[in-house]
Amino acid sequence: MTSTIERQFAAKDAALGARELIEYCYEQGWTDGMPVVPPIQEFVDEFLAQTNRDPDEVIMVQPHIDRRCTVRQAAINAVMAGCRPEYFPVLLAAIDAFELHAPRGGLQSTTGQTPMLIVNGPLRNKLGFNSTQNIFGPGDRANATMGRAMRLIIMNTLGIRPHEFDQSTQGTSAKYSCCIAENEEDSPWEPLHVERGFSPEASTVTVQMIRGDLYVEHRGTQVPEEILHTIADSMAYAGMITQVTDARSYHSAIVVIGPEHAQILASQGWSKQDVRRFLFENYTRSKRDLLRFGKLHPEFAAEADDAPIPMGRSPEAITIVVAGANNAGVSTICTALGSGNVGVGAQASRMREIVLKA
Repeated sequence: MTSTIERQFAAKDAALGARELIEYCYEQGWTDGMPVVPPIQEFVDEFLAQTNRDPDEVIMVQPHIDRRCTVRQAAINAVMAGCRPEYFPVLLAAIDAFELHAPRGGLQSTTGQTPMLIVNGPLRNKLGFNSTQNIFGPGDRANATMGRAMRLIIMNTLGIRPHEFDQSTQGTSAKYSCCIAENEEDSPWEPLHVERGFSPEASTVTVQMIRGDLYVEHRGTQVPEEILHTIADSMAYAGMITQVTDARSYHSAIVVIGPEHAQILASQGWSKQDVRRFLFENYTRSKRDLLRFGKLHPEFAAEADDAPIPMGRSPEAITIVVAGANNAGVSTICTALGSGNVGVGAQASRMREIVLKA
């Protein structure tokens, strides 16, 4: 009895102490609006023990605002995000992938862009990354805290936070966290990392900027073209199109195809490359539509009214991933401003292998 009472008092004292530390973190401006785990040195050391990299190595830079992030600072924010120490190599790989083509100013965009992380390979399951049900929703620690760690680094270390350097007009809930894993088990095609030259046994993380996600529903057909026309039309919705300067704007997208849609397509002979080609060819709006929206670039002034105007620069601006539960005809579009990953070399450089400590 005495032992039980002592444990109860110890637990209460610990909870009260934790609350005090959590409030301290709020006072310092270290949160994303939700409570964080206090980053005491012992916790940070557990994360640094997961890598051979120098804690003072600079791994992320935004030179236009003179901000940078080290391995140690990444570990601190991973602790605060609620990550487990064994997730830390995934975060380092994500930062490396992001940094190779880091958008200078993109993290401060008025459109509210955010990095989206896609995890592939055996570590998905080993570390508990969700690739099936509710992939864009809450409930899975690895997904939620990995995306959140990226956001806390952006806010705390780079200083890009609302009301300061972050200029988002409205933002997106994806800025709290946006991390999914590919459902390789239910996909009829080779996974993203194999498509981009990695072995099936490798574990990787891909990073691409997005402006949000859009639900795509089609469960009433077995016709591939009908499914793909619905996805392509969703990719090119009017509000996505950005044309505000004299320079021609190009767009890109991550198409997260649900397993049911993917299996219908594959069962009728469509490869991933066929799907990407079809989507690109139909990733268009007519000149008439663009005139109606007030978004026609002068370059197309001489085109016929029904001429299709391409939204992307090339098929490689479309990234295809299979993810979600195999229980309905549902897919998701994640749109982005910019040409995306143009060319196989650029695609591969947006992805990094996850390196575990030897």
